[in-house]
Amino acid sequence: MTENFSNKPPVWFWIVSVIALIWNIMGVMAYLSQAYMSDDVLKALPEAEQALYTDIPAWATAAFAFAVWGGALGCLLLLFRKRWAKPVLLISLLGIIVQMIYNLFMSNASEVYGPGGATMPITVLVIGIFLVWFSNKSQIKGWIS
Repeated sequence: MTENFSNKPPVWFWIVSVIALIWNIMGVMAYLSQAYMSDDVLKALPEAEQALYTDIPAWATAAFAFAVWGGALGCLLLLFRKRWAKPVLLISLLGIIVQMIYNLFMSNASEVYGPGGATMPITVLVIGIFLVWFSNKSQIKGWIS
């Protein structure tokens, strides 16, 4: 006889998962805003920012897409309590790392935005690491399977 039961996640699991999904939806919106930026919007930016946006290589844009779409899908999988959340969030984290390598070390974003410009990339990286850890912990606890 097979015993079929599920380990019910605590309320804070749902709260964290929903907040993480909202965070990643904001990332998707940022990606879409950047990927589909009109010429008028681009021309309204300061020249230094215009150069940043026009010089982004395709691989960095692809990394951005993997980061945000993977993050959103991973958080949905958390909410559906699916174990695929962990590998999808790991792919998202890899996208974040590739994107941040470009933004922090290969572009002149730090010159354009100054030292405060590193705050958001570091925050994104920390949240990405947390979500991989959180999905791993959730799998170990049996909250996702």
